[in-house]
Amino acid sequence: MNEAFLPTFFNSYFIACGVVLGGSLIGGLAAFITGEPLMTEIARIATRVRIWAIIAAIGGTFDTVYSFERGFLDGGTKDLFKQLLLILSAIGGAKTAALIISWLTQEHIS
Repeated sequence: MNEAFLPTFFNSYFIACGVVLGGSLIGGLAAFITGEPLMTEIARIATRVRIWAIIAAIGGTFDTVYSFERGFLDGGTKDLFKQLLLILSAIGGAKTAALIISWLTQEHIS
């Protein structure tokens, strides 16, 4: 973690939000072209893309696993806490985007 924490925290949030919004809207365009119901497909894609948005936002899983290992085995709880906050930020961004899609499409997203 060579970057400052606060910019990385906000980047994590907005990357996850952008992946869900962009992925579901572009996927909705593909659904429209193929004749599928547009709003329903946008809502479905938003639910399917959330986990990938979180993974993309935290920058892959190996840095996170390494930070968790360092936190548990070497007693570096500061790095462990930072990674946990970054993951929570990414989850928040993905959930925010899913709620925006839910509001726009009027479909239920669980």
